[in-house]
Amino acid sequence: MGPRQRFAALRQPWQSSHALLAIPLALIVVITGVDLLVPADVHLGPLLVIAPAITASFAGPRLTGLIGALAVVAQAFIGWHFGALFTRNVLVQILALTVLSSLTVFFCVVRERRRKELAQVRSVAEAAQHVLLWPLPEEIGPLRIACLYLAAEDEAQIGGDLYAATRVDGGARLMIGDVRGKGLDAIGEAALLLGAFREAAHKHTTLPELAASLEQSVARYLEDFEPEEEAGERFVTALLMEIPDEDPITRMTSCGHPPPLLLSSGDAVTVPLHPTPPLGVGRTGQADYTVDVFSFEAGDTLLLYTDGVIEARGPDGRFYPLTERAAQWTGHSPETLLHHIRRDLLAHGGGRLGDDAALIAVRRTSAAHPSPAPRKDHPHRRVLHRSETEPSSH
Repeated sequence: MGPRQRFAALRQPWQSSHALLAIPLALIVVITGVDLLVPADVHLGPLLVIAPAITASFAGPRLTGLIGALAVVAQAFIGWHFGALFTRNVLVQILALTVLSSLTVFFCVVRERRRKELAQVRSVAEAAQHVLLWPLPEEIGPLRIACLYLAAEDEAQIGGDLYAATRVDGGARLMIGDVRGKGLDAIGEAALLLGAFREAAHKHTTLPELAASLEQSVARYLEDFEPEEEAGERFVTALLMEIPDEDPITRMTSCGHPPPLLLSSGDAVTVPLHPTPPLGVGRTGQADYTVDVFSFEAGDTLLLYTDGVIEARGPDGRFYPLTERAAQWTGHSPETLLHHIRRDLLAHGGGRLGDDAALIAVRRTSAAHPSPAPRKDHPHRRVLHRSETEPSSH
């Protein structure tokens, strides 16, 4: 942001607050003028407290204090005009107006302090988000990638949902996951799994080996940090994906995670997976993990998501129909696709979600080796092969 943009950003709230300042000033003038015109036994001076009270709603303590001082001066002027400035009644009115104005300024000071603390918390949360949940690269080989994160907790930037992507020899590996729970309580496990994936993705040849390594990391973490009252209740769902550069396929291993959508030519199809239990429930052998292989050709888009998306409820209690809505935007880029889903999802949920939600859109932008022509009359026509226990070859 350049100097002009920063100056404009500071100038805009300054101009708006000073424009609104005309309202309490006009109230002081009107109340004072009317009080001078009405009969002497009618006292409108106490209404001057409205001016600093209104100012506190849009201005800081300095402007609020200034308006409060002007209101006290106006009250004193009314008493002087009627020759009753030093009477007990007028002095009590001036004192009461001074005390109320001072209290209003005090609450402004407290509000400004909390606002600064909140801004600092937001800054720390954003820094933590960039450290733990790195933005995914826009391109990895022939893939174009976009991601979206929506935190359920107010003022939170991160929570229990996670995603990561990395370049490996001859392709790319991606992960999307969901820690049981939401918000700040789940950040520790999310950070652990992200770090374990970034390290293990380059060490293990197959997805079952990678899944087994992540299972061991989660198990060690839960052994050290899982509360006794939640023993056996903490786990992480994860979807591991491997996309070769040259072969028009994708390999997936699901650890209890919702299956992705395959978007192609105006159609959205749920990819049929054979999930194993989530990470953290005691599965440590790589032979237990399933590898599913599907076609993934140029122009296709894979939409990965967490259950916070499909379990988002509308005012009528209906879940968000992701498959139906995503089918409307299959021809868009990953960035535009997630933009439409974000707007539509928040509109469906009334502006907020009940759980953290994360999405990744992955599009293959260049053609690889030719693949067998899919059958167009089959609902899962893009499936090339499905393997129950055989590890994938990288």
